[in-house]
Amino acid sequence: MPLLVLLALPPALAQIADGLPAGFAYLRDVAPGIVQDMRYATANNFTGHPLPGYAGECVLRRDVAQALAQVEADLAREHLSLKTYDCYRPARATLAMWRWATDGARDGVKRFYPALDKRILFSGYISARSAHSTGTAVDLTLVRLPVPSAAPFDARAAYGSCAGPADKRAPDNSIDMGTGFDCFDARSHTRSPAISPGQRRWREVLGAAMRRHGFKNYFREWWHFSYGPQPKQVYDFSIVPRH
Repeated sequence: MPLLVLLALPPALAQIADGLPAGFAYLRDVAPGIVQDMRYATANNFTGHPLPGYAGECVLRRDVAQALAQVEADLAREHLSLKTYDCYRPARATLAMWRWATDGARDGVKRFYPALDKRILFSGYISARSAHSTGTAVDLTLVRLPVPSAAPFDARAAYGSCAGPADKRAPDNSIDMGTGFDCFDARSHTRSPAISPGQRRWREVLGAAMRRHGFKNYFREWWHFSYGPQPKQVYDFSIVPRH
């Protein structure tokens, strides 16, 4: 979708003030055992700032959340679970990403795009019309059960590249997939030959579990999956924290 369309959202995309649109659900209500680490509600993302419309809750179309609950049940037999980084994304957040990428400033968190200029992140990594804004896409990874603890994120720390060794990256209690989440680098391509056999095997475990329940992976991002036929309507309602 052209970015100019995002600048003037039609009434169908207007913010919903109370509750969720019909057919949407909080993942916590459907699958409370899935870990949530909603990065765009924090400074721990490539822009270095929380993005508009976000809160620390995963919201999805209800059928997508139910499919994730089935994935979680399968993985539990292997003492594994899921951890979400991004779910439904308000359209205004995608617009904020685009404005940040094209503003000409040298800001942002370089460890997320160690070999790229931020101006080209919309060429293959970030979409102007995101499936996240339809409620059918999710970014996630695997965690072991019981879920291990992780050191708190420190926005002032000099963490290493997202494509570097796991113990040098920002803290995360997930299984090492060869890169961190939102790592704009060739190593993040699902079938990258630059990762270890063990890391490749974990990507295959995640991919197989998701495929069994109707999800399709995006080949440039091992963490990104979409569910079923992609609807045309995108949404821009703000996520309200669940109490």
